[in-house]
Amino acid sequence: MTRYGIAIDLHRCTGCHTCTIACKIQNNIPMGLLWNRVITEGSDMVDGAVGEYPNLTRRYVPVACQHCENPACMRVCPTGATYKDDKGRVEIDYDKCIGCRMCMAACPYNARVFNWNEPHREPDFDYGDKTVPVRSKGVAEKCTLCKERTDRGEEPRCVVACMGRARTFGDLDDPNSEISKLIAERHAYVLLEEQGTKPQVHYFE
Repeated sequence: MTRYGIAIDLHRCTGCHTCTIACKIQNNIPMGLLWNRVITEGSDMVDGAVGEYPNLTRRYVPVACQHCENPACMRVCPTGATYKDDKGRVEIDYDKCIGCRMCMAACPYNARVFNWNEPHREPDFDYGDKTVPVRSKGVAEKCTLCKERTDRGEEPRCVVACMGRARTFGDLDDPNSEISKLIAERHAYVLLEEQGTKPQVHYFE
């Protein structure tokens, strides 16, 4: 059994947003939509800070689909468009998605986006991995853990592109994998643990 996940070292994340752009290009994401965001903890603005001058702190937190073991989005999907695959990834069958956005309402991580209009790209053509499905207007979409890359045995694009080497990808069910060792040794935690979704994205400092 394989259960893919990502561990993110917040101490190494510099808020450069390279993961965001790499994800956008790899997955042919239209203008105005992001699958992978980097938020500033405690602030509602990019590169914000917490506290009062001169005692200010800033911490960046990358957020995308958490590929939960117990995904709330999957439970509410009326058509079965959202599903867990044999690698533990939460995926969307775009042909089954009816655009009801129940999954978006259920996700506690605000990790999905929606194509309200015909997808617009700049430059005006499809880019990124040619094997990534092109999504149409009226469907939900989100991080797939770079399904096309990881099916080929490669790492997700955000992991490869991270300049601070803050991200580690691997099999959570393999106790000898680098990610499993990091999670154990660095006392990693998950976001909104109280929601009971059991995310497969872990954070540590």
